[in-house]
Parts: sequence; C-alpha cells; structure tokens
Amino acid sequence: MAHLPSTFRALHHGWTLTAPVLPDDVPATVAAALADGVPAIVPGEAHLDLRCAGLIDDPFDGANEAAQQWIGDTTWRFSTTFTWSDDASTRHDLVAHGLDTVATVELNGDVIGRTQNMHRSYRWNVRGSLRPGENTLTVTFAGPVPEAAARAQRDGALPHVNHHEYNQLRKMACSFGWDWGIDVAGAGIWKPIGLDSWSGVRIASVRPLVDVVPSTGSDGADDGLLRVHVEVERDGVRSDEDVPLVVTVTDPDGATLTASGTVSAGETSTVVLVTVPEVRRWWPVGYGDQPLYDVQVEAQAASDAAFWRGRVGFRTVELDTTPDEAGAPFLLRVNGERVLVRGANWIPDHAFLTVIDRDRYARRVADALEANINLLRVWGGGIYESDDLYDLADEHGLLMWQDFPFACAAYSEDAPMRTEIDAEARENVTRLSPHPSLVLWNGNNENTWGSVDWGWPGRLNGRGWGDLYYNDLLPRVLAELDPTRPYSPASPYSFGDYRHPNDERYGSMHIWDVWNRADYTVYARYKPRFVAEFGFQAPPAWSSLTAVVHDEPLNPFGPQMLVHQKANLGNAKLERGWKGHLPDPATIEGWHWTTQLNQAHAIRFGVEHFRSLTPHNTGTILWQLNDNWPVVSWAAVDFAEHRKPLWYALRAAYAPRLATLQPRASDEACAAAWEGLDPNPDTLALVLVNDSAQAFRGTFTVTRETFDGTLLAKATLEASVPARGAVTVTVPDEVAAFGDPTTEVIVAEPDDGTTGFTSAFWHGAEVLDQRLDPQPLQVEAVHTDDGCLLRVSATSYARDVFCPADVVDPAASVNDGMVNLRAGRSVTFRVTSPSGDPQAFAAAVRCANTLLDASERTLP
Repeated sequence: MAHLPSTFRALHHGWTLTAPVLPDDVPATVAAALADGVPAIVPGEAHLDLRCAGLIDDPFDGANEAAQQWIGDTTWRFSTTFTWSDDASTRHDLVAHGLDTVATVELNGDVIGRTQNMHRSYRWNVRGSLRPGENTLTVTFAGPVPEAAARAQRDGALPHVNHHEYNQLRKMACSFGWDWGIDVAGAGIWKPIGLDSWSGVRIASVRPLVDVVPSTGSDGADDGLLRVHVEVERDGVRSDEDVPLVVTVTDPDGATLTASGTVSAGETSTVVLVTVPEVRRWWPVGYGDQPLYDVQVEAQAASDAAFWRGRVGFRTVELDTTPDEAGAPFLLRVNGERVLVRGANWIPDHAFLTVIDRDRYARRVADALEANINLLRVWGGGIYESDDLYDLADEHGLLMWQDFPFACAAYSEDAPMRTEIDAEARENVTRLSPHPSLVLWNGNNENTWGSVDWGWPGRLNGRGWGDLYYNDLLPRVLAELDPTRPYSPASPYSFGDYRHPNDERYGSMHIWDVWNRADYTVYARYKPRFVAEFGFQAPPAWSSLTAVVHDEPLNPFGPQMLVHQKANLGNAKLERGWKGHLPDPATIEGWHWTTQLNQAHAIRFGVEHFRSLTPHNTGTILWQLNDNWPVVSWAAVDFAEHRKPLWYALRAAYAPRLATLQPRASDEACAAAWEGLDPNPDTLALVLVNDSAQAFRGTFTVTRETFDGTLLAKATLEASVPARGAVTVTVPDEVAAFGDPTTEVIVAEPDDGTTGFTSAFWHGAEVLDQRLDPQPLQVEAVHTDDGCLLRVSATSYARDVFCPADVVDPAASVNDGMVNLRAGRSVTFRVTSPSGDPQAFAAAVRCANTLLDASERTLP
C-alpha cells in the first residue's frame, strides 16, 4: 500500500498524442488527425486515446483487431507542457513509474533518458534541463512490433509461442496476443509520471520483512519480528551525515509502538528491528483473521523529512517439496498449517491495463472468494500485479502466487536483457514485500518445460534460454531482498536434477492433453501432487458474445466468431469435447449452452477427482479465473463480468467441505469405466474432503433411485473426517450397482444439512445416453424490489439447472446455478436485475435435460 511521496508532482494534464512515424496502411483521415495531435490521457495508452478521439472503432468489436494492427507498428509521441519555478529543493527528478516500453524521454529538447522495460520505473535528475516558466516534456515510443522484430533480426530470434517476437522486449507478453488474448501491442505512459522535488534525503525503498517467533513473555503468545530494511538517497549537495530513522507500527486497534535507527554517514541503508509483542497472526481465508499493521518510516535530514507508509501482516510461509515415498509434494504451509490450495490462474483483467481500477479488482476478488478460491496465481505472461490487487488480497486472506514475467519462450541471457531483468526483479520484489498475501514467487511459466519438450535445443544454437534467471539471478535476488518467501524456479517444476519438469509424481504439473487432444475423463488417469494449470474452454455469456460477434447467421465458424476464438482449432476442440457426453446441438443457442455446460462438467470432473486424492494431492489451480476481452476461453468469469456455468460448478467443487462419489478400483478398471466401457466400476466410494478447521463426524444416506424418484436401494454410511483431511467410505454393492444406468442416479446426501457438505451425484451414463425427461422443470417467478425470485421445481430428475439471466438483461446476475434437482425437489434462485421481466427470467431457465429436446440433432 505504498504511496507516492508528498514531494511528487504528477504531470498528468495537457498531453497530446502524435505519430512521427506512421505505417503506409494508416487511413488518411487518421494520419491527418494525428499530424495535428489528439488529446491523450495519462496514465493511459495510445489505443485508448485513438478511441476517445473517434479515430478507431472499439478494438474488441467484430474483426477490428486485424484492421488496427497498424497501431502496434507505429512510433508514438506523447507531449505536454507544464510550468515550473525554482524553489528551495536541491533535487528535481523526473520519475516515470511505468513506460510501455522502448522510449526516449526529452525535456526541453534534451534527451534525459531511454527506457527498455515496462516492468520497472525510471528516475532522472533533470535540474539542468528545467527552465523557469514553460517546459516541454515528450516521450517517444518505438512501435513495439517492428522493434521486437528488429531485435530478433539483430540479435537472433529465440523460440516462442504465438506470432510476434514478444520475448525480445520486457513488455507484457500477452499484449501481443495469446490463445485467449487480443493482439493490441501498443504504447503508453501506463503509470504515474511527474517531478519529485526534494532536498537532503529521500527514502529510496523500504522492505518490511516479517517473522513470528515464540514470545519470551507470556506463555503461548507469539511475538512479531519486523525487520524494516530502509534505503535512502542523498541529494549530493549537502554534506554527508547520519540520517535518523523512526519506524512507527500501529496495530489493528490503533495502539502504536516505535523503534529508531540510523543510516550512518557514508552508508545508504540500514535495518530497523521492531518487536511486536503478542502479535496477531495473519491467516489465509478459511483459517483465521487478517489483521494488518500500519507501518510508517520517517527519515530526518537536517530540517527535511521523508516518509514511507505501508501495511504488513505477520505470518510465516514455507513450501515443502521434501521427497516422500510417492515422489515429492508441493505443499504450502502458512503459520505452520497445511494449506490445501483451491486456486485459479489470473491474467491481466483488461487488455488495456490502465482501464483497471481498484473497484474492478475488488469485483474479481469477490468472484474468487465467492467461488471458494483461496489462491490466485499471477501468470507469467502478464505483469507484476498492482498494489490494489495485493491490498485487497491482504484484506480478505486471498493467497497470491506471483510469477516473474516470463512465459512460453526462451529469453536472452545477454547483458542488456540481463541488466533489465535484474533491475525489474529488485524493484518489484521490494515493492511487493509488505504484502502478507504474497506467499510464493515463481520463476517462469512453462519455459523449463519448453526447454525439454518443445524442440528448443536445435533452434538455440548454443545460446542460453533463460535458465540463468530461474536458477541463478532470481533466487539470488530473493535471497538478498526477501528470504521470507519460498521460490519455485518454474511452473510446472519437479524439484530435482534430470527429472522431467512435468512429472506428476513431483512438485507441480500442468495438464493440457485434456483440452488439446484428450477427453476430459482422462483427468482421472492422473494422480498429481499439485496441478498448477488445467482447463477447458467455452464461450462467454450470450450477451457478451453477441455484443461483439455479428456474423449473419451467427455460427461457431463465422469469421468474427473466429476472431474471438484464439486457440488453435478451438471451436473444433469444443465439438470434440462434447462428443460422447452431450447431444449435438441443433442451433447456435444450443451450441452455446452445450459448450458452456461441457466446460462446467469437465472442470467439475477434474477438480473432484484431484481433490479426492487429498492428501496425496495438495492443490489445484484452474486455468483461468478471468478474461481480458470478450472471447471464447477457459475463464470462469467473462470479460463483461458474467459468471459462466463453470463458475457455479467450480464453487461447488471447491467447497471447503466436499462430498464426491468416485470409483475406487484398479487403474485398469478405472480407465475402462471412464471410457464408458464399464458403467459399473469395481468399487464406488464416497470421498469426503474436509478443508476446514473442525473435524466432522456424521452420516450420509446413499440411495440409488430412478429419475422419477422411485427408490431402488438405500444405505447409511458413517464417516469421521479430521480437520484438513479426507476419508473414503465404500458404497455397498447393492446401492452402487446400476440396474439400468440410463434411468438411474446414485445420490449421497448428508443427514445433517448444516454440516457444510452438500449432496454428491453419480451417473451411470452420460447425458447423451440417459433417458432424462427433456422438460422436467416448473418455474414460478416472484417480483422483488431488485429483480425476482425463481422457484424451480423438478417433476423428474433434472441435471444442472441454470438461469442464464444475461439473455434477458445483460446487467442481471443470479445467485446460484448448476444445481442437480431430484424428482420432487425445488430450489430458489435470486435474480438481481435493474430491468427485466420476471416471466422472461423464468422462461430462460434450462438444464442439461433440455439438450435432449431438440428435434434436430446436428448444427448447420
């Protein structure tokens, strides 16, 4: 929660955007407007200024992406004027907190600096270039696409995914496009820029590192140890002298304590140790509270003072990868307690970063927490995430895993790149060090895996591919600046010499044969220790999709639809994915529901299998929570902030207390069962996963019944589950053995509905082969002040009851979904909508059964 110093004067007004070098394919009207200059917003980006000036259409709409590729080829210049008068300050620094990316900075015609890296800040002493009165500041950015290509030509191309040479620049990789991301590589002043005028001394950085130790005072209490690493810069004008420091710590109740230190003359840094007696520990969500302590550092130099303010939470964190009889785990512990990770991967929440504000971050954090997610992994093709996101995570106990920004590519180890990476790592490790939610640093995304399996050696010609960073530079920086957090060199990673990096027996793994080529039931063949990536695609909400795709007629392979499907053969893979599970849809609306439903089924299947392996498996991280534009993707929440059916299925599968019915037999028998060759596996078991602090002891009633509710068999199972543990209870054969798998369902229901467990369902056949009533629902709508209540009743077994509220009102939301309803049971959905007819919402309710109601069975 660090703030800009009070001495900082933002220069955010009066900017103009021009283009000193334009490609030949720019429309003449655009070129003419840019010759005169258009207003620019700072912080901001060229794309956004062009859109505000009416020079381009919405980049996300239709096929505009291709028509606007010239923006990434263009040299952009941002210019402003400001007035300045000399004052008593001895230093006047121009500080750019974020320039994207290769830029030349000029003040009154003097080149004062050049930048190569959007992931770091730059500071220049500009006293010699400032003039009393009016001053002119310009920032000229090289077109990122030709700049990256030119460097590849000059220095040698290195392996990468996708079509641009993004690994040549320290620029957000996914701005060049990804298999879910739009290609909008552009330029801009994306963080604050301004003058920092100061005298004597300034606080250059603060790293408040925490520890918790047993108290030497009262029994059973803990003390917090706060080591405040302070670095100062002197103005170089006054004589070198001691710099007294005062550190003030304020606890959550407002009580304060102080400690003092000194940066001695001739030195630039020191450490102030603060002991916080009987400290209140910070805990992850579901483990305890999140007390935060305010920290203020004051530096005195003669009559001048400088301040830094932030927050910390006291906790310990470790990553256990100690080899065991099954391989080696990937086990996170916070305050010594094992954390079973229920995670999601995080990508930048908007293709244009400067649009993301704290409120948008807060809504995504709510999406995560309400889906029972306890960890976000900040993926390496994005950015070092903002303090806004980390502040929110601190406040809510949401754990954060931060990748260093390296993804799916080889990176030069030569001096220019190495120097920039060292600088960005030092700055961002320091910046993020106060946040208790940050529990793991990770070196790269899939680069170590790529070096083994993606044919790199023959293309590198002996050059390094980045391993120097992941196994030398980055761990050295962390050991120096933040040894309080664990580090993994890569994801996936197997923590051992000569092991394949994606070995399921060791450390973390990514599972991508499912989606790319295998049926989702193949998840059951894996017994991973920890899954850091896995996922399945589906389109966004109907209103999100149709707002940007205008093909006539709308169909999965229309030209604009394919602009919004970035995965290779993505919509063909969607079709392959539903085959054998769901009937072929008859309409585009049917395609939309089929693919969304299949995504939810695939992930629920995978998550429940992985969690049923607890404690062998210690976590899963879904790919992915969010989108950065309206697109067919793996996301649970689409760009327009609609929660897809996947989100509701994930919330259920990620419940702290999960009941799931799973086959438990030989590996061969399990595989046969998943392939549909044997609908009756050797053993059916009720697996109870208890990721809570309280042990569970109770009973479940397990029944086999027909879809009309006729009871065929029944048993009562007793179970005792320790806190943060799991147990497996065998279902008796007379209940587990289907008579007719196409007309029966097995249900395990807790006898006490207050335990936190919900019912588990086991099907002997896929929807495609089940004889489900295609119209099993009766819906009653009741108007409320903020929308309506939908009381949904089932006359026969209904799978995955859902209300796509956005088809009625794009601003609507619904509190529940993807509910299985047994015959005679009901559920009430609450729809929140600023407008929308309750009867229209009632008519929109659907379930998996309705897919069987189509008179046509093929999509035109």
